Amino acid sequence: MPFNESEIRPQDLMAGLAVEVEADLQYLLDRADRFVPASCPACGGNGQLAFAKKGISYDCCPSCRTVFANPRPSESLLHDFYTQSRTYAYWNQYIFPASEQVRRGRIFAPRAERVIGFCKQYGVRMGTLLEIGAGFGTFCEEIVSRNVFQRVIALEMTPGLAATCRQRDLEVIEKPVEKLDLPDHSVDVLAAFETLEHLYSPRDFLTACRRLLAPKGLLVITCPSIDGFDVMTLGEVSDTVDHEHLNYLNPHSIRHMATACGFDVLEVVTPGQLDADIVRNKVKQGLFSLEGQPWLQHILMDRWDDLGVKFQAFLADNQLSTHMWMVATVK
Repeated sequence: MPFNESEIRPQDLMAGLAVEVEADLQYLLDRADRFVPASCPACGGNGQLAFAKKGISYDCCPSCRTVFANPRPSESLLHDFYTQSRTYAYWNQYIFPASEQVRRGRIFAPRAERVIGFCKQYGVRMGTLLEIGAGFGTFCEEIVSRNVFQRVIALEMTPGLAATCRQRDLEVIEKPVEKLDLPDHSVDVLAAFETLEHLYSPRDFLTACRRLLAPKGLLVITCPSIDGFDVMTLGEVSDTVDHEHLNYLNPHSIRHMATACGFDVLEVVTPGQLDADIVRNKVKQGLFSLEGQPWLQHILMDRWDDLGVKFQAFLADNQLSTHMWMVATVK
């Protein structure tokens, strides 16, 4: 069932969130001497400056069209940043609790069913599932409640969110996946939702995942696609483009990167439901203009009631949504 942006991002809490986001951004900018040069996270190529936003510069790779922050916070700075993040404390205290019922029903329960469906489709053993970046713990709770996995592990590096996961009686680990001391090939399903875009080195991350995954184990990743409608339309106005997101892949480049790291990519899809609604909301808020774009004005504003759902379905079906899934297995 379609839903809208305000159901998962309560508008009465957004002003407070904006204050914390700006504080986190300033934390990074005050430590710009700890930023380091970066190459394309997908193919290793050199990028060309695409744009800058709030003190962060973004390059675009001419080979695979990945967009990435360059220079970017060092790995040690990122660890310090997420340990103290005011934004994540705010999400943990306010936004997640206020929106959890909707998120559970519209996002996490379907996500759990989707992952279980992948396991059945591809014949994956449902022994141990590890979620990297477990956040508020809702996905792990949904998986545990279905009683199909023998072990469910929540990996969460932000202390407040890790504490919330423990309060839900989840098994929690507070280490980066690259430093996990789990035995090699001991994880049957490794899931990382909206995590890849935050990482200093997505390739190191995928290499660690490959070490952990059992033969025929399943890797399930979601992350933003730079080819998505709302990001391509809004550009720098897009909330997806922010200081936390260092890597903006696309269906081609994520497949290339995963293959280079030793995975067989089974599918890449973009089943997003919010792209059109996000752009429409920016227009309604006066933050983006459709002047000179009569076709989008027609779809998103004038005929929204009868065309909005159909247009979003078109985006999802043609790899044009920002919300991207990749499913892969070890070669």
